Amino acid sequence: MRAKLHGGRHRPADGSSRALPDVAVKRLPVYLRALGELAVGGQEIVSSAELAAHTGLTSEQIRKDLAMLGGFGTRGVGYHVERLGSSIRSCLGLDREVPVALVGAGHLGTALSRYNESRRQQPRIGAIFDSDPAKVGQRLGGALIRGMDEIDATVRALGIRMAIIAVPAVGAQVVAMRLVAAGCDVLLNFAPVRLDLPAEVRVHNVDLAMELEALAYYVRPDAPGAEGE
Repeated sequence: MRAKLHGGRHRPADGSSRALPDVAVKRLPVYLRALGELAVGGQEIVSSAELAAHTGLTSEQIRKDLAMLGGFGTRGVGYHVERLGSSIRSCLGLDREVPVALVGAGHLGTALSRYNESRRQQPRIGAIFDSDPAKVGQRLGGALIRGMDEIDATVRALGIRMAIIAVPAVGAQVVAMRLVAAGCDVLLNFAPVRLDLPAEVRVHNVDLAMELEALAYYVRPDAPGAEGE
């Protein structure tokens, strides 16, 4: 069965009964980042119009999304930056420890791990696995690199449900199946291949090569607006 890629609604992690659509869930981190930037600048109250300017979304969409989280805004005043940020973190489950497994300690995996470590925010990569014996036992960021044979025991012991796949395409399916068998049901897949997994497993695919190939369209010599036209 194919892994579920999109669609559906999800209940907030704060225990409330409201179910959020996928598209709204994907926008919440955008709001959270904007609120973080505003908080650093010392701003305490923000309007939907100001959030729209920071996020590129419309005021109407922002008000609609935030209304699903509860009545955090005051008409004619706006939203309390810190309080709204805390509510979004709670809804996303970021107010607790969210351990993540990373499979693949190559160039991409190393970059992802170091970026995650530098942010010092949840979710955090807590376990790294690689098939290269020369890397096993070393530390990458704040995590120890373990052998592939330790996936099952480590994922279960740490209660990990989210994992990042940063291995070559040829090995991605096997890795994904092993992660799912160990208890991971949320995967971020950087391998350039579609995974065949149970429908209840949520997979987000990131294909860097395809993204660059699509962007190449805009730098063609004959592209609209190119120099000389």
